[in-house]
Amino acid sequence: MTRQKAWITAARIISLMFTPFYLPLIGIALLFLFTYMNSLPWQYKILILLTAFLFTILLPTLLIRAYRRMQGWTRIQLGQKERRMVPYLISILCYFLCIEVMKAQHVAFFIHSIVLSALIIQITCVLINTLWKISTHMAAIGGVAGGVLAFTHIFIYNPVWWLCVVFLVAGLLGTARMILRQHSLAQVVAGFAVGFVGAAAGILRGELFAIIGTLLRIIANIFIKIFI
Repeated sequence: MTRQKAWITAARIISLMFTPFYLPLIGIALLFLFTYMNSLPWQYKILILLTAFLFTILLPTLLIRAYRRMQGWTRIQLGQKERRMVPYLISILCYFLCIEVMKAQHVAFFIHSIVLSALIIQITCVLINTLWKISTHMAAIGGVAGGVLAFTHIFIYNPVWWLCVVFLVAGLLGTARMILRQHSLAQVVAGFAVGFVGAAAGILRGELFAIIGTLLRIIANIFIKIFI
């Protein structure tokens, strides 16, 4: 195997390992492992994880596969820009249903807010992709970074090591997508930014505006002290 083939193989493995479909489930699992929610009954945690798995992974995968077979397309053909809209809509619908089911189960907001964040990111990526290609892989890992910072505000913990891991993975994933010639550097960076902002907005919601207001007041006070 030549060095070039080795790099391409490694890039494909990294892309498969960090596919966007799995990140909401992983995010909820991390909440159950590393927060006070690890004290919840295991039956309840399994129920929530199964709900997330059903609506964010299994159901979208089966429906998209069925749609592809109905059209008689290969996976490569389905990946063409003009044919991606229906799979996107299927995934968005499944995520919306997941949120509604979790609300019916009276799941804590910051749990289903992870799915809400993924939904916001997906919708934003769909809208951008109608005009310009953007990396959904990077949007997903950007969402993880935004989620880590957002949950810092909720649970009050030091996010430095978590962010180091996330940024390392983001760097590897962005490099992999460019090695595979799926995206340019601009598309990779834009995807990460969309994911970061979308996750923060989905998790913090009303609190996000309060944080922005506080930051604006701090900047205004600094400006006044310097120039007035």
